[in-house]
Amino acid sequence: MMSQKQKGICCILLSAFCFAVMNLLVKMSGDLPSIQKSFFRNLVAMIFALSLILKEKDQFHFQKKNLPALLIRSIAGTIGILGNYYAVDHLLLSDASMLNKLSPFFVIIFSYFFLKEKVSLFQGASVAIAFLGSLFIIKPTFSNVNLFAAMMGVMGGLGAGIAYTAVRYLGTKGENKSFIIVFFSAFSCIVTAPFLMIDYHPMTVVQFLCLMGAGLAAAGGQFGITFAYTYAPAREISVYDYSIVIFSAILGFLFFGQIPDVYSFIGYFIICGIAILSFFYNKKD
Repeated sequence: MMSQKQKGICCILLSAFCFAVMNLLVKMSGDLPSIQKSFFRNLVAMIFALSLILKEKDQFHFQKKNLPALLIRSIAGTIGILGNYYAVDHLLLSDASMLNKLSPFFVIIFSYFFLKEKVSLFQGASVAIAFLGSLFIIKPTFSNVNLFAAMMGVMGGLGAGIAYTAVRYLGTKGENKSFIIVFFSAFSCIVTAPFLMIDYHPMTVVQFLCLMGAGLAAAGGQFGITFAYTYAPAREISVYDYSIVIFSAILGFLFFGQIPDVYSFIGYFIICGIAILSFFYNKKD
């Protein structure tokens, strides 16, 4: 039998792969507005999660006391998606994915302040070192023409970090996992729908299929991350989310011939290195 922590690790690795595939398909969908991509991504995810809820029948409800957390998860999650998609469209796939995965930094920080989850000295240091590694990817200089896109990627990571902290809270309060996803996806669709109607861009069959595939991959990623943070505390498993950089680098090279520069590789090395150290640290628990 797998422990709760091991289940959380497996779920977060699966989630990272799904989100890497999602980013690949979003980029392959071409020059469409980020809001349009977000709408279709969440529409598919909502239908997928809703179908699971309907099978359970008695699970289509939520605890009223959890409504604020559901709204925080949905607002922050929507901001996170829009920031991530903008970065995916303007940066290397691996760079955009890595910046979005600043979210574990923010999850650990927000979990400490709002959920009162303890953070050891080593875990706090690993967050700081990984953040320094991310600066090699962001390259925060005015000569960097992609600086705005990189900052949007950081905003995406911040939004995701807040959202996943809310997911962790909802999980501890016994909220249904499928309902959390449906609520978020429906909220995001409602918020982005007016903008979609104002500035809708016609899509080719290939673009439409890419967005449908991105939605399915996103559903897999959402379920993975939702289950992960309800199985175990963020401080124990969030570092495994960094595996997305490996998946994204491979996919970016295979499909777009993208090769990150030396600074990005240094950032990847630092972040992945601290992830490996954290793995051995957590094995002692």
